[in-house]
Amino acid sequence: MQPKTQVPMRAFLALALVGLLAAPFVLYPIFLMSVLCFALFACAFNLLIGYVGLLSFGHATFFGGAAYFTAHAVKVWGWDPLAGILLGAVGAAALGLVVGFLAIRRQGIYFAMITLALGQMFAFICLQVPFTHGEDGIQGVPRGHLLGLIDLNDPLAMYYVTLAVFLFGFFAIWRIVNSPFGNVLKAIRENERRAISLGYRVDRYKLGAFVMSAALAGLAGGTKAIVFQFATLTDVQWQMSGEVILMTLLGGIGTLVGPVVGATFVIALQNYLAASDFPVTVLIGIIFVVCVLLFRRGIAGEVVEFLKRKTSKIT
Repeated sequence: MQPKTQVPMRAFLALALVGLLAAPFVLYPIFLMSVLCFALFACAFNLLIGYVGLLSFGHATFFGGAAYFTAHAVKVWGWDPLAGILLGAVGAAALGLVVGFLAIRRQGIYFAMITLALGQMFAFICLQVPFTHGEDGIQGVPRGHLLGLIDLNDPLAMYYVTLAVFLFGFFAIWRIVNSPFGNVLKAIRENERRAISLGYRVDRYKLGAFVMSAALAGLAGGTKAIVFQFATLTDVQWQMSGEVILMTLLGGIGTLVGPVVGATFVIALQNYLAASDFPVTVLIGIIFVVCVLLFRRGIAGEVVEFLKRKTSKIT
């Protein structure tokens, strides 16, 4: 007999999927695609901080690096959009291997500072190398035809491809978290010394998680380059790393849906308040302070904890 909690969860997931499929007929598709790209980016970051306990200040390296790789491959080399996105993910994984190999030798704030320093170095490289076009970035990236069949210049077609990429990345993260590998990552987060005493090669697990997180962030960055048809220095600067940290904290660290909620909240504020005179960054800062004071687990984290308490009382 199935647990009672599984039925509402499956109903919620089915309802959410229906909502995502119907969303472009109600809301602006470009806004929805922006939310999906940044939600996947936040989920990839959450895989590292929420399930391993590693705070990276340089995750924009993988997001923006993949955007550059994808944009260059599609515009200059004439690659298929899907091949360009995959190249971005592979390139981000390679960057993650290098950065992770150097960073995981330290812990805590030292790990965070190493990722920040390497991220700033990569941003400087992107400013100097010819193929990124410096401060101008790579603009006018053609969306083209996916596999030569689907015209991505159609907003609906582009939205559903972006949704498919997001669902693939979200499922991959869910599968990683709920696998034996994910259980080891949680053990490392809770007590690294005990995990070492049990015989686990902790550094290898950390590096594996770092590379996976980087690859998924690259998947989001490559998709974003196709959606918005450009890649710029904004994608690789430290402000982007700070933004994804904010999204994850607002939504709830260590929850699967938390980063999605946080990304939706932040992108919605930026989108709908962009034309107002009120500074969006100030409002986001105020909301962040309120959430830190009142919702220690984030928005989704508090909801999940509330549902757990209600379920325990019923049972």
